[in-house]
Amino acid sequence: MNTSSIPAAPGTTGSTTPGTVEPESVHTVIDSPCGELTLVARGDALSHLYMTEHRHRPPFETFGPREDDRPVFTAAKAQLDAYFAGELTAFDLPLSVTGTPFQQRVWAALRDIPYGETRSYGQLAAMLGNPTASRAVGLANGRNPVSIIVPCHRVIGAGGDLTGYGGGLPRKRLLLGLERGVSQPTLM
Repeated sequence: MNTSSIPAAPGTTGSTTPGTVEPESVHTVIDSPCGELTLVARGDALSHLYMTEHRHRPPFETFGPREDDRPVFTAAKAQLDAYFAGELTAFDLPLSVTGTPFQQRVWAALRDIPYGETRSYGQLAAMLGNPTASRAVGLANGRNPVSIIVPCHRVIGAGGDLTGYGGGLPRKRLLLGLERGVSQPTLM
């Protein structure tokens, strides 16, 4: 696995030098219209965002100790609050995510999908120069470690239907509705 930032993401951290020690992970938990969100950081960068019952969520003990006042958590909470209030359309947070080079390319492409718009898995594969890779794009999309921040919810099926989402389809529907200006109650 490659540890690096998602290319083209503002405020991201660089790759970890081989042989260096990763900073210890710490976490916090915040409330949102999607329910509780667990934010995990390594050093000064956000590395994970998990929703309750999130697919591919690792065991809680891997998140490290709780540390609510870390600056990256304060910034993430402020930006998430602004996003959910309809006041923020793109996040600017330092990220440190782990993934294969292909996953990194997919996650970078997700950030190019404009707020309030969607793309199909096939369209995303074509954006990456490999139009037959929609299944691989879907798998990489499902492993996005910072959901919402890197907007994997903006990817839908070829026919326009909502398909899988790590946080569950009700949350995907809520996020897309929020971005389209559709008033919705909170999920939780």
